[in-house]
Amino acid sequence: MIARRVVELAEDKQAHEIVLLDIRLQSTIADYFVICSADNDRQIKAIVEHVDEKIQQEYGQNPRIEGAADTGWIVLDYGDVVVHVFNQLQRDYYRLERLWSLVPPVVVVQ
Repeated sequence: MIARRVVELAEDKQAHEIVLLDIRLQSTIADYFVICSADNDRQIKAIVEHVDEKIQQEYGQNPRIEGAADTGWIVLDYGDVVVHVFNQLQRDYYRLERLWSLVPPVVVVQ
């Protein structure tokens, strides 16, 4: 499953507060959200590049990518799996987990 692999790949690059949400019953936009935090712009970029490269190699999928590391939030959209990589300031501001609070997390990695 791509979503669980994304969690592993984010861990490889020292992402923290990783959450995998199964949103299938709440939304039609995707099946899973992966949300994680990075300490700085360089780490955001490293996480995104690592996930993108490995998912492309292993599953042949290319995401639609929105955002930039210097904005503090990048989204990789694989269709059924949407990956959000935040800096802490943006994550605290947007609080996606609160928005999706009715959805129990599948995986949480501190």
